[in-house]
Amino acid sequence: MVGLGAGATCADEPRALPNVIVFLSDDQGWGDFSFVGNPNLSTPNIDSLAAGGVLFENFFVCPVCSPTRAEFLTGRYYARCGIQGTGGAGKERLDLDERTVAEAFQAAGYKTAAFGKWHNGTQAPYHPISRGFDYFYGFCSGHWGNYYSPMLEENGEIVRGQGFVTDDFTRRAIEFIGANRENPFFIYLPYNTPHSPMQVPDEFWKRFQNKSLAQADRGADREQLDHTRAALAMCENIDWNVGRVLRTLDELELADNTIVVYFCDNGPNGPRWNDGLKGTKGSTDEGGIRSPLLMRYPRRLVAGKRVKGLASVLDLHPTLLELTGVGHDRHGSFDGLSLMGLLAEADLEAGDSAETGPGPRRQLFSHWGGRTSVRTERFRLDHQGRLFDLVVDPGQRTPVEDSHPRVAVELREAVGRWRSEVLSELDGRTKSPFTIGHRSLAVTQLPARDATTTGGIKRSAGYPNCSYYTGWTNTADTIGWPVNVLVDADYEVEIYYTCASSDVGALIELSGSGGSIAKRIDEAHDPPATGAEYDRFLRRESYVKDFKSTKMGNLRLHQGEDQLVLKSVEIPGDASIEFRLLTLRRIEP
Repeated sequence: MVGLGAGATCADEPRALPNVIVFLSDDQGWGDFSFVGNPNLSTPNIDSLAAGGVLFENFFVCPVCSPTRAEFLTGRYYARCGIQGTGGAGKERLDLDERTVAEAFQAAGYKTAAFGKWHNGTQAPYHPISRGFDYFYGFCSGHWGNYYSPMLEENGEIVRGQGFVTDDFTRRAIEFIGANRENPFFIYLPYNTPHSPMQVPDEFWKRFQNKSLAQADRGADREQLDHTRAALAMCENIDWNVGRVLRTLDELELADNTIVVYFCDNGPNGPRWNDGLKGTKGSTDEGGIRSPLLMRYPRRLVAGKRVKGLASVLDLHPTLLELTGVGHDRHGSFDGLSLMGLLAEADLEAGDSAETGPGPRRQLFSHWGGRTSVRTERFRLDHQGRLFDLVVDPGQRTPVEDSHPRVAVELREAVGRWRSEVLSELDGRTKSPFTIGHRSLAVTQLPARDATTTGGIKRSAGYPNCSYYTGWTNTADTIGWPVNVLVDADYEVEIYYTCASSDVGALIELSGSGGSIAKRIDEAHDPPATGAEYDRFLRRESYVKDFKSTKMGNLRLHQGEDQLVLKSVEIPGDASIEFRLLTLRRIEP
């Protein structure tokens, strides 16, 4: 029997509420672990979760970052949650009528915290502190430009990180565990690695720098070996950090009553060995969306079991609530299902035929970039309408719709219904303004990633998430944000900038419908762009700078929608400032 140990049921005798720790890695694929048979790396600590817990072998996530995060948090398809993209401009924000798994645990008396990459909204009430977390340390963007002591935030306040980010997030999580060892806690650890830029401490890189790799991608001619080596080194660093958390649980005698979950947010961020699966990050094929799901709970789950039944990131929210006994007032609206049934029954063999009986027992839909596919226990219909039998062809090499015409028709019709009933919820969506002044946070961040410009101002890179603005040479050029001010108040405005000594004296004005403030930049700050010195592989994202902050003054904002605009009304040198971020601190009366 798989899953529930010693005849356990959810109606067992009363016990202390279990703790929950959820690890989520970024751009790590199904194949990036030694326990799945990859000889290129060693992940003993994550492997121990498979040995000491349950491995779901057919677990699926989304093709990219923010959709997977939204589906984990809500148990609902990301299209229902308002997720429209990953690159800023508010497209990754989770709709405010969605209740998160963190809110459910918080309401049940848990201490809740998140450490790492959020990517479901920056400004409160989209910020993690507004979505059920008592504590947040990390960044809200989709990726970050430097992994060594970067600018981060702690409950909305800008802070400086300490060391390599994955190590730093783990250290903070361990401190939270120690401080809350007498309380039930829910910890979300969404690491931002092995997402690029490909940076990793020397200790791990040295293991791979000149390593000959025993396994290659199925399209080995496309694989960039130094990128693969860096990614695998980052995966080993993740494993080391998972081990730090697991040892802390052992030392504090919390392991038996702590549920530990590990999964990835999408497929690998580049061609590398992935057990022969087709596709990488961004793809709706098996390789782009299949992730291991590991779940360890010594008090309840039988160790070393493998579950072959179909499972989804959508299922984690309802599963954790049932496994812990925590209630939820939207249980009936989940698109996901509790996995407790799979945990309690014998191994479900993949391949239960969709050709016999009433049809597939479950259909999981994947969508990104206009491409939709659907998975059943046995088959996948890809975004081109081709059918694959994954029992005999897990690598999706030979279409079988001619052999199984009824299944192909049925699944094509299912895709049409899903697009009509679920994906259509994104139709007609327009960009909503950025919120300012929500009661849950004193500070609102307005980063360059969310702004639009006029004139010749340009981003530091094509990927906006960690970018800044440069090339500001004309007083007619502007940087602006549509905003929705939630509270009438004065807001203390701080600007993060760089400025060459020859350009000192630029006068920066921030204006809204209620007035304006201006600040003359009278102090040079011209650091070099950094990041390349740590990169193990050439990046596509922006390099970063150590931006300086200065207070612009207090601006009165009135409740309602507005447009905030930055202008450089005087440019005495060749250019105005380079711009990274505005913060607006609500001043309480």
